[in-house]
Amino acid sequence: MDSDLPTLYEYYTEGGITAGLETLPDTFLLNKKNITIFSGSIHYFRVHPDYWRDRLRKLRAAGFNTVDTYIPWNLHEPERDVYDFGSGNSDMSLFLDVVKYIKTAQEEDLFVLVRPSPYICAEWDFGGMPRHVTVIVQLLKPLTLSSFIQLENEYGALTEDGSKEDLDYLLFLKEDYEKRGIVELLYTSDNPSIHAEKGSLPGVLQTANFQENPEAELLLLKKYQPEKPGMVMEYWSGWFDHWFDREHHTTSVEAFSDVLERILKFPASVNLYMFHGGTNFGFYNGANISNEFPHYSADVTSYDYDAPLTEAGDYTNKYDACKKIVAKYNKVLTKLPCQPIMSKKMAYGPVSITGELNFNQIIDKVAPEDCTKADRVVHMEKLPVNNGNGQSYGFVLYRRAGLTVNDLSTLQIKDGAFYDMGIVLLDGERKTNKLTSDIPLSCFGYWVLENGDLSLLSASSGPKTLDILVENWGRVNFGVRSTFDQRKGLRENTTILLDKKEVTGWEIISLQFKSTWIKSLDGWGPVSSNITAPALFIATLEVDTPYDTFLDMRGWGRGAVFINGFNLGRYFSAGPTHSLYIPSPLLKTGTNHIVVFELFTAGSQIVFTDKPILGPITAE
Repeated sequence: MDSDLPTLYEYYTEGGITAGLETLPDTFLLNKKNITIFSGSIHYFRVHPDYWRDRLRKLRAAGFNTVDTYIPWNLHEPERDVYDFGSGNSDMSLFLDVVKYIKTAQEEDLFVLVRPSPYICAEWDFGGMPRHVTVIVQLLKPLTLSSFIQLENEYGALTEDGSKEDLDYLLFLKEDYEKRGIVELLYTSDNPSIHAEKGSLPGVLQTANFQENPEAELLLLKKYQPEKPGMVMEYWSGWFDHWFDREHHTTSVEAFSDVLERILKFPASVNLYMFHGGTNFGFYNGANISNEFPHYSADVTSYDYDAPLTEAGDYTNKYDACKKIVAKYNKVLTKLPCQPIMSKKMAYGPVSITGELNFNQIIDKVAPEDCTKADRVVHMEKLPVNNGNGQSYGFVLYRRAGLTVNDLSTLQIKDGAFYDMGIVLLDGERKTNKLTSDIPLSCFGYWVLENGDLSLLSASSGPKTLDILVENWGRVNFGVRSTFDQRKGLRENTTILLDKKEVTGWEIISLQFKSTWIKSLDGWGPVSSNITAPALFIATLEVDTPYDTFLDMRGWGRGAVFINGFNLGRYFSAGPTHSLYIPSPLLKTGTNHIVVFELFTAGSQIVFTDKPILGPITAE
């Protein structure tokens, strides 16, 4: 009977702890006992903490013995030398008690793989920089049964063959961990067939990241380190989506199951990336670059990933498949929990928009400390806001009042581009066309075009206020070194010209949409019949019992939604996704305030659904 079996921790600590995690040529040992690592990635910062235990128990119920998570340092160190591990005052503080997350995993009888690398990738803004290893080691060391820490993540994609600089960097990281007592087992993760041994360090375990051809990848690992066991640190269970993608990416259950079984049969240990993807709440999504148009692709808010558990934590056919396969190859039988029930989803009735703040009203409500005077434009990270740490997320407005504009005036940008989208307004009227597809991206207002121009087409001459609102769509989390200039807004080498004369004397306004600011908004006016500029809209939802739900944003253009001040993330009519997930803990019994910042096309109501709208589906 299952009730007669030991727990995972009972089995591996029976008789006392005499050793940590060790490697033999074909297996790992934990406390001198064989262990195959059956792991799944669940990122605590992408899951509401009220649901941590539910997701972790679902992982354990599938027979897995380990959960894997990155640590995103851009959340934990929002300002230099200011750390937030759940007790800070940032919008994401609630999500950041990583110690509680690890303890919850241990309570659910799971081991934990922690990946605090300087750079996490993870489809996360800028790969999670910055980093401060001392703090995390102090937090994690008391929790460890054995140290198994990632040294670097896919660094082989950035390295040059035999580069002394790269080896010195990896060696520095290794020595940095070791002097803080992390000495047992360090590892790197790369794609063996693409990166070979680049990104690795002698004596440090190499692990593999891939989605197909497991034997070829694992045989290369065995060639590089014949005395060590095989470990797939990232077997990609699905894939992620970018804005403008034609479909929501999926992989078939059959293909997924085939590769997973071949990994375990090899034999090798495995970590499913992802087991449960969750959500890119707020403005924290990452982006990718490519040689093809439009060269830069920002990730959508949903991180469903076509994983065994959906974005909302529901079971899929992949869950059933991996549960069956893990049971087949797991030789260490321990007690497993029953599968938790899935949460109820509710399609609340639609609610009408009841108030609006126009663009100038929004700007008037920005605090003085978020407003800067500058002769020339400056990128957002260099602005003297947030205690001198600059602006990281959201929008930045470049305003110049008192400009003489006529009906033939032309605005030009020289020696630069918009990072990532610029909306031009003249006396509060938008002069930039609505964006509904990727076709206009080669025109004025986007990252693709440098040295562009725009006709302002003013109906009257005279002094006017020029506004350029620039949105940061998300920083690149994976790519080559030459592409990693991630400054957002208008960079300081850029010149703005009106009728061939440089515009100087700017007021630069940081529009960050922090929760405290959203909650403070008042003075809502009547809703206008049509939107001519970016605006804020408000609606209220009355709830008797909070349930998980989704927003259907197909009646809107592009913007972000805030529930009771919390930033759910971005939506975009270009798709492929058209819904935003609302976990029930973000709702409260009674009145809930929904605020929408819309750039182009506002709807008249907020529509709810009990199912996600991820877009047309394609199997890769």
